[in-house]
Amino acid sequence: MKKLMFSLPALAGLFFTLVPTVTVATGLSASSSTQQPLAVPASKSSRSALGVGVMLDQEGRLWLAKVANQHLLVSRSEDDGKHFSEPVTVTLAPENIANDGENRPKIQVVSDGTVLVTWTQLLTEKYAGNIKFSRSTDLGRTFSEPVILNDDGRMTSHRFDSLAIDGKGRVVVAWLDARDRDTARGKNEEFKGVSLYSSQSFDNGAHFEPNRQIHQHTCECCRTALTWTSEGPVVLLRNIFSANTRDFAVVNLDKTEEGARRVTHDEWQIDACPHNGGSLATDSKGQLHLTWFTNGTAGSGQFYKRISGNLESKPMALGDIDAQPNHAAVVAHGETILLTWREFDGNVYSAKMMFSNNGGETWSEPWRLMLSAGANDYPLPLISNDKALVVWNTDNEGLRILPVERVINRSGS
Repeated sequence: MKKLMFSLPALAGLFFTLVPTVTVATGLSASSSTQQPLAVPASKSSRSALGVGVMLDQEGRLWLAKVANQHLLVSRSEDDGKHFSEPVTVTLAPENIANDGENRPKIQVVSDGTVLVTWTQLLTEKYAGNIKFSRSTDLGRTFSEPVILNDDGRMTSHRFDSLAIDGKGRVVVAWLDARDRDTARGKNEEFKGVSLYSSQSFDNGAHFEPNRQIHQHTCECCRTALTWTSEGPVVLLRNIFSANTRDFAVVNLDKTEEGARRVTHDEWQIDACPHNGGSLATDSKGQLHLTWFTNGTAGSGQFYKRISGNLESKPMALGDIDAQPNHAAVVAHGETILLTWREFDGNVYSAKMMFSNNGGETWSEPWRLMLSAGANDYPLPLISNDKALVVWNTDNEGLRILPVERVINRSGS
């Protein structure tokens, strides 16, 4: 079994090409050191607003939250995206809604048919926004009047929301919030970055608790990620360590007294926000799985690692180093872990995938799933009881949905 110290080759086919599985070890240890592959620049930016929110519910239905003509629309598919229901308008009044890769609408569906959506409403003042919420109690046929979750009343930045549920009535929303920075600046005090705030509900979104400050001095515009663990909701964020070191940390929202735990040590020194957040998932064994991009002196590129208690695997480099791999996402179900990311070879973008069927101990080779020459969203992985999909919204080809469960299930990785 080889140690993880190399980049995996890309596949040449446009769609699936069956290849042997390479065994890639990601053993856990108390060490958090990072290997040093070649530096990878951030992918060529694709600024068209193509960000969508997607999820698979427990019945295998695919849910879609998208923005069209300044309205948030929700629809669902019973056949893996071949057909969608008539979209239902969540926002009756038009508003400017964030829908790029870093700040897309979020959607979750409870087993009783309650549909929950959050989004960032962009305001007229630069960087200002509100975190908004609506829900449906009739399987998406109608939605409640949207409410603003941030309760400070300031015209300031409340953006980059994430949404998680425990399936038993508890709903948690976390976001990046500039109220503490504004207060400090009003006193002529220095304040690096912004803060992480949260609001939660214990009745599937019928009522929300007052906002809570979770953590200060986070990166200003790298998306947050939430996952639910046996010990409560955990958020992944890009934190500001020391003066301007922007690496990742996790915070348990039920154990804020423990503070933020640093989980990457790439030493990315930058006095600006990279606008490049991470992704987080938890598996049936309680392990955390995360992906991130960095351009640090101790580690540069796109990486994956897993965390079990105090033990952490060594970072695994993702993608073809010459194709600018970036914007990875991770999901987990049982011991199956699915990764997707985007690459750019100078002419076309490609959606890539890797998977593990043993909790991240070994991994398949990367698969090149789809190509697009135009503007595009980040590829998004989805997994449920018996389904695995990769969703990619592209300007030229539209919303593309590719079932991948047969490939994953027939592999021994």
